[in-house]
Amino acid sequence: MLEQIHQHKYHLAWIAGVLIVLGLLMKWLGFYAWRDGFLMAATVAAALPIAIKAWQAARMKTFSIELLVTVAVAGAFLIHEYMESAAVTFLFLFGDYLEARTLKKTRSSLKQLADMAPQEAILLQEDGTRKKTAADRVRAGNKLVVLPGGKIPVDGTIAKGRAFVNESAVTGEPAPVMKKENDPVFSGSILDTGYIEMIAEKVGDDTTFAKMIELVEEAQDAKSKTERFLDRFANYYTPAIVILALAVFVFTRDFHKAITFLVIACPGALVIGAPVSNVAGIGNGAKHGVLIKGGDVMEKLAKVDTLVFDKTGTLTKGKPEVTDVHLFGKRREEEVLGLVAKAETVSEHPLSQTIVKEAEARGIPFNRYHLQEGEAIKGKGIAATIDGIAVTAGNRKWMDAQGIAISPSAGSYATVREKMGNTAIFIAANGKLEAILSIADQIREDARAALEDMRAAGIKRIVMLTGDNRHTARAVASQLGIDAFYAELLPDEKVEYVKKLKEGGAVVAMAGDGMNDAPAIATADIGLAMGKGGTDISIETADIVLMADKLSQYAHAFALSKKTMRNMKQNIAVALAVVVFLLVGVLRGQVDLAAGMFVHEGSVLAVILNAMRLIGFAPKGGRQKFKISKMGELDGDQLRKPVRHVK
Repeated sequence: MLEQIHQHKYHLAWIAGVLIVLGLLMKWLGFYAWRDGFLMAATVAAALPIAIKAWQAARMKTFSIELLVTVAVAGAFLIHEYMESAAVTFLFLFGDYLEARTLKKTRSSLKQLADMAPQEAILLQEDGTRKKTAADRVRAGNKLVVLPGGKIPVDGTIAKGRAFVNESAVTGEPAPVMKKENDPVFSGSILDTGYIEMIAEKVGDDTTFAKMIELVEEAQDAKSKTERFLDRFANYYTPAIVILALAVFVFTRDFHKAITFLVIACPGALVIGAPVSNVAGIGNGAKHGVLIKGGDVMEKLAKVDTLVFDKTGTLTKGKPEVTDVHLFGKRREEEVLGLVAKAETVSEHPLSQTIVKEAEARGIPFNRYHLQEGEAIKGKGIAATIDGIAVTAGNRKWMDAQGIAISPSAGSYATVREKMGNTAIFIAANGKLEAILSIADQIREDARAALEDMRAAGIKRIVMLTGDNRHTARAVASQLGIDAFYAELLPDEKVEYVKKLKEGGAVVAMAGDGMNDAPAIATADIGLAMGKGGTDISIETADIVLMADKLSQYAHAFALSKKTMRNMKQNIAVALAVVVFLLVGVLRGQVDLAAGMFVHEGSVLAVILNAMRLIGFAPKGGRQKFKISKMGELDGDQLRKPVRHVK
C-alpha cells in the first residue's frame, strides 16, 4: 500500500492541483464550505506521500525535509489555513516532479551509453552458416561476423576482413578508424563500412563497454568530500532549525510564522547543490570518453598543480617499431629475433609486444621454440630459458646486473642510437651479447597542445618519468617543453619521486599506461590511465581513464573539474543566499508559507538547471603561450639522492 502511494505520488499531485483549482472556483462563486472541503481534500491527497516518506525517515532517526513539511502542514491544517496547507503540499510534490525530470537529464549521458549497448551478435558456425544470438550469450573464443551498420557485440580481435569502425561510444572520438586483421575491436563500436570476422575475447561484464558503464554508474553515486560535509551539515542543520522554529514561536507567539520559518529553512537546494554538479560533470566526461571515478576524484583533480607523465604509451603513441637490428655475436639475425620474441611473450610491456610483432611480420616461426621458464622484471627486462638457452633482454643496467659484458663498440653504438631517439634493447644468449635492437616510438600528435592547455588551466609543473635511457628521454622532453625529466627509473623509483613531490606540498596527478606504472599511479593524488592501450591493472588502479588514449581528453578532464567545482560553489552560494533571504523575510512578516515554498522549490530547480550547463561543457579553443624554464634531468641513480626540483 505504502509503495503504491509512493509510485503514484505525482498522480496525487495532479489530483491535488485540480482540487485546489476547484476550491478557488468555489471561493469565487461564494461556496465557502465547498472551498474548504476541496482544499482539505487537496491537502490530504498531496500530504499523504510526503507524510509516509517523513515517517520512514523518522524510523531511521533522520530529520528530513519531508518531516519539516509534514509538521508545518499539520500546523497549518490545525489553525484552518487550508489554502496554505494545500498550496505547500502541492508545490512540494510539483517541485519534486520537476526536480526528478531535470535530474534525469543530468544523467542522460549514462542513459545514452546504456542505450548503445549491443543486444545481438552473429555467430559464424563451423559449417560456415551464420546464427543470430543475444550478445550476452557470446563466449570467449566464439567466431563472430559484423556487417556494415552493425554493432560489435564483444571485445576481440579481427581474424579476417577490413572495415572503418566508429568507436565514439567507447572513445568519444567521432571519426571512424580503419581496422584490419589482428587489430583489436571493442564492444559498442559500430562498423561503418566493410566486413569483418572476429574472435571474441572479453565477453559479458568483462567487455570495455560494460566496464565503462559500470564505472560511470559507480562514479555518479560516489560522493565528494564537499558532498559528505554537506550531508553531515544537514544532519545538524535540520534539528537546529526545528529548535529555532520553536524559539520563534516562544518569542513571537505567532504559530503561523513559526511553521513558515520551519519550512522555509529546509536545506533542499543546499543538499542537492554538490551532487547534481558532480553527476552532470561525470556525465560530460563519459560523453567525451573520459571516465572520472567519482565526485571525490573530480574535486581532487581541480586542485592538481603538478603533472607527472610516463613516456612510453602516454606521451608517445605506445606503438614503437624496430628500426634496426645490429649483431655482435655469431648467431643469425632470424635466430636472435626468434629467441627474444619467444622470451618477450612473458611480458605485457609495449616494447616486448613490439619485438613479438616484428618477428611475426618477418615470418619468423618463434613458436617452434620451447619456453621452459621466463620472467619479466619491471623496469629492467626479461630473463628466460628457451630450449636450454639462457636468453636475457633489456637495458644496460639489466645486462650489468646479469654480469653480461658490453664491449666499448657495443656501448658506443647504443649511445648513438639513443641520441637519435631510439630505445636500445640489449640481447644476450648464455651470458654473451648477441645483438642490440633499436626501437623508436612517435610522440602523440596532440601531446604538446594538450600540455599547453593544461598549463593555461593552472598546472604549474610538468615532469616526465621513464625507465628509458636519458638520451631518448631528453629528445622527447625537449620536443614537448617538459620542465624536468627523470630517466632509467625502476617502478619503485617512480613511486619515490611521486612521494617526494607530495611531501613538498604538490598536488600530483600521475599518468601512465603500463603495469609498471600502476604503483606510481596508486601513490599519486590522482592517477590517470590510457584505457584503449593500457593494461588492466593500470586502468583498475587509476582514478581517471582516457578511453581514446588522447592527451587532449586529459586536458578536457582537467578543465571540466575546474568548471564543475565552480558550478558546485555557485550552487551552494545560491542555496545559502535564498535561505537567508527567505528567513529574513519570514521574520519580518513579508513572506508567507506558500510564497516561501514557491521560492524554495524555485531555488532547487535553479541549482539543477545551473548544473545541467555542465552537460554541454567543452573547453574554449585557443591556447595561451607560455615560457618553459630550463629543463632538468635526473636518472635512477641520482634519484636515490634527495630529489632536486628543477624550475
